[in-house]
Amino acid sequence: MNKTGIIFGINGPIVYLNGDPGFQMNEMVYVGNENLVGEVIGLASGKTVIQVYEETSGLKPGEKVTGTGAPVSVTLAPGILDNIFDGIERPLSAIAKQSGPYIGRGLSVESLDTEKKWQTHMTVKKGDRLMPGTIIAEVPETRAIMHKVMVPPDVEGYVLDVVEDGEYTIMEPLLTLQLRDGTEKKLTMAQKWPIRTPRPTAKRFPATRPLITGQRILDTMFPLAKGGTAAIPGGFGTGKTMTQHQIAKWSDADVIIYIGCGERGNEMTQVLEEFTQLIDPKSGNPLMDRTTLIANTSNMPVAAREASLYSGLTLAEYYRDMGYHVAIMADSTSRWAEALRELSGRLEEMPAEEGFPAYLASRLSAFYERAGMMQNLNGTEGSVTIIGAVSPQGGDFSEPVTQNTKRFVRCFWGLDKSLSYARHFPAIHWLTSYSEYLNDLAPWYTEHVDKRFVDYRNRLMTILTQESSLMEIVKLIGADVLPDDQKLTLEIARVIRVGFLQQNAFHKDDTCVPMEKQFKMMEIILYLYQKSRSLISMGMPMSVLKEDSIFDDVIAIKYDIPNDRLDLLDDFKNRIDRFYDSVVERNA
Repeated sequence: MNKTGIIFGINGPIVYLNGDPGFQMNEMVYVGNENLVGEVIGLASGKTVIQVYEETSGLKPGEKVTGTGAPVSVTLAPGILDNIFDGIERPLSAIAKQSGPYIGRGLSVESLDTEKKWQTHMTVKKGDRLMPGTIIAEVPETRAIMHKVMVPPDVEGYVLDVVEDGEYTIMEPLLTLQLRDGTEKKLTMAQKWPIRTPRPTAKRFPATRPLITGQRILDTMFPLAKGGTAAIPGGFGTGKTMTQHQIAKWSDADVIIYIGCGERGNEMTQVLEEFTQLIDPKSGNPLMDRTTLIANTSNMPVAAREASLYSGLTLAEYYRDMGYHVAIMADSTSRWAEALRELSGRLEEMPAEEGFPAYLASRLSAFYERAGMMQNLNGTEGSVTIIGAVSPQGGDFSEPVTQNTKRFVRCFWGLDKSLSYARHFPAIHWLTSYSEYLNDLAPWYTEHVDKRFVDYRNRLMTILTQESSLMEIVKLIGADVLPDDQKLTLEIARVIRVGFLQQNAFHKDDTCVPMEKQFKMMEIILYLYQKSRSLISMGMPMSVLKEDSIFDDVIAIKYDIPNDRLDLLDDFKNRIDRFYDSVVERNA
């Protein structure tokens, strides 16, 4: 018999019960006559506190609260990909059939389709000993991803019988297991897992492989490792969502989990429309074949916003356990922190800086710490990479969410308002951003791209830093008074900014650039710099060098040279040599 309690107080999404009905901490409960979904978040001798994941208007004291005896969990089985859920893993398509465009209250819908039959290939036989995480069956979930059905992490035993290969629903038993205590347990494709508990792994690996995104400023200047953590902070309109879209579309992750947490409904709509039309460049299949969307827009109940991040994380860990590399786009962690602040205010907790709760930092750390490159229980390797957008009010990076996020991420892509106003996208500022993964990934770049890669990247950064200090002088006295070698530094910095760091998401060759082309572009820019410095040292003024269109030609490489014709880049060195010779001839 399920335990029940009686409501005596309601404060927005927070509901109080008198006495102790016997609920557990984090237990999922059904609140009121409409069976609203809630979670126990506080237990004291005289009262129980529940946060409700749905709108509580119309709820009255005296109504019943029924316990489920289990924590808030998500269902893990085939059918997660190519789907869109709300914050507590209810499919929006099924909700729309029941209640129209807005989520009705107290809706009870299955997380995944229990009627659909999946083509199943069994990978174990009678008599096998199964350990936690062992793959028992393979199901082609989409054209892109083979779903591997695993033994739950807390189960082990011997196989008593197995079904034949064929078509089964997620609830049909696939095999019978004799557990260590002698009892029998039937395993289906579906398993439940509590969202606030990280799924267990065998071992954590250090960061050694980059997440290739095809975005030059990310891959070359501020790389992110697979299993790493990154933050994209920026004010309104600086391009956080756009940058995340680009990474989701083009990165070499196997599975994408996109969490729209408290974002505007129109942004989420844009994601849905774009992602359903996009073709995955690697396989030629629709991008949605390897994507799951969790939509929890700003008009949805605030408490569910807090749960949506953990739901997305648990789905990501599940695919990691199969041996896939998963990237999570959390857009935005600031809205999640605001949900924490609102709930904390309702609970009458002592506020810390800017009204955020005192436990903001520990919640952020618990979220980002679930990323990593792991060895799974079944011996496979997989990773969860977390890319969290941060929306500081007024673009102020000194506010608590940005500052605390900085403590727990190793990659910081700071967006700049002035760059976005100048139409420089991605608007990631090279002086405020950093990546601590650069030294960890240097051996990979040496092996897979070129041993000079990191050196060239550092040279570009040096030029950009020099430009920044020169611009202070230029602002005071103008560029004309600078010596020619400094004028050259400014010109090459412009070439780097416009020709390398700026990228056009709507151009077929520039939207995603392979690593080899990124390296060659750096090489050409630095070769032009070297040759131009030689000319300056001979006494040639910068005005003579600017007579030639070479600087603009190098900027145009990103458009002019297709990604599959990199041999043309080698000819560009000859073009720079001809420019050098012609300047020398003209001014001999």
